[in-house]
Amino acid sequence: MKVLVTGVGGQLGHDVMNELAKRGIDGIGSDIQPEYSGVQDGTPVCTMPYVSMDITDISMVEQIFQAERPDVVVHCAAWTAVDDAEDEDKQKIVHNVNVTGTENIARSCKELDAKMLYLSTDYVFDGEGEKPWEPDCKEYAPLNVYGKSKLEGEQAVVNYVEKFFIVRIAWVFGVNGANFIKTMLRVGENHDVLTVVKDQIGTPTYTYDLARLLVDMIGTEKYGYYHATNEGGYISWYDFAKEIFKQAAELGKDCYDKGHLTVKPVTTEEYGVSKAKRPFNSRLERSKLTEQGFEPLPDWKDALARYLNIIL
Repeated sequence: MKVLVTGVGGQLGHDVMNELAKRGIDGIGSDIQPEYSGVQDGTPVCTMPYVSMDITDISMVEQIFQAERPDVVVHCAAWTAVDDAEDEDKQKIVHNVNVTGTENIARSCKELDAKMLYLSTDYVFDGEGEKPWEPDCKEYAPLNVYGKSKLEGEQAVVNYVEKFFIVRIAWVFGVNGANFIKTMLRVGENHDVLTVVKDQIGTPTYTYDLARLLVDMIGTEKYGYYHATNEGGYISWYDFAKEIFKQAAELGKDCYDKGHLTVKPVTTEEYGVSKAKRPFNSRLERSKLTEQGFEPLPDWKDALARYLNIIL
């Protein structure tokens, strides 16, 4: 099995490549950068082949697919800056990357009869209510430009590829790149009081754990829609922040101890309006994973502990 991974410069693509290498699976990484460093954020990356590919350029995509002829594509490349996506001058770029780029990948997968795994998001739903979103739910109502573009990406995959996995994730964190945990740790070093929203509910997803699941998945023919986050129940961003600082303090980081830092819960309205509307309900129903024989991701507190031990 030969696997092409797009977006290896990001959090998830980085970990998928390492997971493939760990298992001895033939892989090739791609991203828009001309070259790919063997180290990201101080962490070694496997030395598998790399090819520079602009997914919005259909001629380039077709040429690379014909040259490499992958059996499977794990499509991690995406525009993920949610607030920036609302800027009028950025919306065409967002569409080109998340929709046109995904369609280019899907068309090329069809040509080779290759499997395609597409990473999506809870943002394809309206984020209302308290009931977890089922993976096969079709009540789509994206709240913002980013969510709309990812939904259109899903539709492109379904339109072109028969052997597809669409995996929706939420609240992602990994070693390579920016995320909520790194932001909290950075801001917490220089502030006595932090305000964090308490009325947006979901579950974190550690890319190291997710990469294991995705590589398991592409080795099967259990196609369809899935939701994948870490286990451990549904929490608020406020709950997540408290646990981040608690575990950081336990690791000896005194600046995050309760005596030096207070985390206050606020509503989304009290926190202030961002450019992009955010979902209140990011609960994703994950039971389909076990029903299909896949191993669930570990508890999010365990994932956080392992992550902090790497980055602190």
